[in-house]
Amino acid sequence: MTDAGGRDAGEPDAVAALRARILSGDLPAGARLPSELALAASQGTSRGAVRGALAALARQGLIESRRGAGWFVQSAQTQGFDRMRSFTQWAQGRGRASGGRIMSRERRRPTAREARRLGIGTGDEVLVMVRVRTLEGRAVMIERSVWAPWVVALVERMPDDVHSTTRLLGDAGIVITHGTHRIEAVAASSDDARLLGVRRSSPMLQVRRETYAANGRPVESGEDRYVPHTISFEAQAAGAAELPDLP
Repeated sequence: MTDAGGRDAGEPDAVAALRARILSGDLPAGARLPSELALAASQGTSRGAVRGALAALARQGLIESRRGAGWFVQSAQTQGFDRMRSFTQWAQGRGRASGGRIMSRERRRPTAREARRLGIGTGDEVLVMVRVRTLEGRAVMIERSVWAPWVVALVERMPDDVHSTTRLLGDAGIVITHGTHRIEAVAASSDDARLLGVRRSSPMLQVRRETYAANGRPVESGEDRYVPHTISFEAQAAGAAELPDLP
């Protein structure tokens, strides 16, 4: 149960303040937290209550415990490639409140590269959309998407504060089932800096993606740019490793 401020009912104020400091970036990734004893003393509550609240923050992916060293701010939020998950689904799975706002939408002709990725002609019309995504009210990512002609009308009708484009597409019978991702480090552009409140040329994580519907048709091509320490990606490999030839 949460109160009007979004904190858990019965949660010590010191821990609620700690969550706010982590989400605002005041406590950077890797920072060591006060001890359970110090948190309990500052709030006038028991160590058991503080320990339970810290465990809840750990389940949300905000902090981690290191044996013999204490609690630390989690370096990044991890998302795997084992299944397709939207930003909203990922945030919900971590107990985080996500949001966003569409900053611009316009129809235009695709570039040759966009046409190739969407399987269309350069004479077709696509919808280009820029959207800022938030976690707990903090801007953490920019989506720049190019939508295929067959979904343009639907995406154009979405409200500027749409919570999940994936959900609205699914409600219309367009289920996103698979996609491709390419990850690289980039420097923040002037637009990135303006929309996310970061310094121009500061490092960002960029994910280029194409998504496909259950019928195999390309739905969207785009790129997402994350501020540092927001998310990381992991992949798992299975199967026997190939043995190299010995000289």
